[in-house]
Amino acid sequence: MDTHASTWQCGKHIVSLDIPIIVGILNVTPDSFSDGGKFSGLNDAIGRALEMESEGAAIIDVGGESTRPGAKRVSIQEQLHRVLPVIEGIQNRSNVLISIDTTMSQVAAAAIDAGASIINDVSAGQDDDAMFSVAGETGAGLVLMHRRLPPELDRYSDGYDEDPESEDIVFDIIEGLLARVKVAIAQGVQKNTIAIDPGLGFGKSVEQNWHIIKQTDRITASGYPVFIGASRKSFIGATFGIEDPSMRDGPSAEVAKEAAELGAQIFRVHNVLDHVRVLQSQSHS
Repeated sequence: MDTHASTWQCGKHIVSLDIPIIVGILNVTPDSFSDGGKFSGLNDAIGRALEMESEGAAIIDVGGESTRPGAKRVSIQEQLHRVLPVIEGIQNRSNVLISIDTTMSQVAAAAIDAGASIINDVSAGQDDDAMFSVAGETGAGLVLMHRRLPPELDRYSDGYDEDPESEDIVFDIIEGLLARVKVAIAQGVQKNTIAIDPGLGFGKSVEQNWHIIKQTDRITASGYPVFIGASRKSFIGATFGIEDPSMRDGPSAEVAKEAAELGAQIFRVHNVLDHVRVLQSQSHS
């Protein structure tokens, strides 16, 4: 029996998962690891969103706080100042779905009011107890991500003094995420709005990240849509010897393809064209 999710409910939108869904990353932050500051101007950010949509992104993920290792927290007010004009600007020019990348419920609620229909929470609701109430009341799509350490305590996957220990990292991820799913549903979140993200990076070693990719099918067996964010991550850089994150797009797309072949359906990426070419050409052939 195929247990893979076939659709994902995001507010009033039903996202078909018949072909891989590309989520274009739009960081409106000065300090993101790959493109910090590049799209922090309003017109630049909106222009980049429309460009990614034209290249094949079905969702634009707008973030006002970097989650790279070592990043400092950004206040709710500053996040709102960064993301709301961008969300409104995209919404005025396009029907593309918008995701808000935040762990703060006030930011999520304001973003949904402004036109977002998905909440991408890298803390899986652990940073703000009210997040699940917002998701439940609005019916927004909700991405719950597994992380072992918050950004301010984390390091890049190739930068640990001692690798994080785990007997079975994939088991830990599935158990951790399903526990958060249970809490979310108990607090009113609809099951069909939830997607899960194993959280590549975020407290895992280079080797553990590869275990996750190669065992993606264990995660997709949960029946929830699986969201993968491998793009330009340090484990790819360490494996392929590519120091500059912006030069990791080719291997990033190949990693996404490997995860897709094992059932992953939603891909958060920097380079939309590369991923559309590798992922969506596969699904049509």
